Order: sequence, then structure tokens, then C-alpha cells
Amino acid sequence: MTTVKDMMNTSPSDLGTIDRDALARCIQECDQCAQTCTACADACLAEERVEELLACIRLDLDCADVCDITGRLLSRLTGSRPDIAIAQLQACAVACDACATECEQHAREHEHCRLCAEACRTCERACRQLLSAGM
Repeated sequence: MTTVKDMMNTSPSDLGTIDRDALARCIQECDQCAQTCTACADACLAEERVEELLACIRLDLDCADVCDITGRLLSRLTGSRPDIAIAQLQACAVACDACATECEQHAREHEHCRLCAEACRTCERACRQLLSAGM
């Protein structure tokens, strides 16, 4: 998170009342979740009974894409429209919840799904905390 915070601190942009710590944490968690979901989808594809994991793979990939764009969008707040950031944060929280719920169903049998569900829940919390902090 240091790099994200360092970049925010070097920017001449006025972020107004945005909680910089919550923002940096959310960007970091979005990036982490996108990577974890991508890796989980790949691991699911390597499983013997891959057909049982099709919904999981789809949600992993959808969540990875939503988290990726959320982190990128939150990184460029200069002249941004808060309504777009708020809508994206809400979408990210929904995607993370859906992916975590699916991965939790496979977590006992597949460690990668357990780890993915954990990353998704963490990202979902970070998105909701940023929204609560007045994004």
C-alpha cells in the first residue's frame, strides 16, 4: 500500500475530503483481488472435474475484471466524477460478494477457492468502507 499512498501524496490534485488511507487500501485490495481471482480461475481450469467449477470460473473472471477497473478508476481521481466512482465501488462490492459466495461453496475441496473467497471478502469490505468514508 505504500506505493499507492506515495503516489497519492505526490499528486498535486486536491482529493478534498476523501479518506486517503481508505482510498489507498481499497485500490490495493482491488489489485490483490483481481490477481487472486485470475489465479483461482486458472487453478479451477486445471482441476479434474472442471465442469463442476464453471460458475466459479466465470465469477472469478468477472470479479477480476471489475476489481481491475475499480482500482484503475480510483487511481485517477483528478477531475473525476464522484457519482461514477461510487457506482463502480458499489458494483465491485457486489461482484466480490458474488464471487466469494461461489468460491466458499468449493473452499473445503479447493484451497485456491478458499483463498479467493477471502480476498473477495477483504476487497468487498474495503469498497464498502470507502463508500462509508464519504467517497
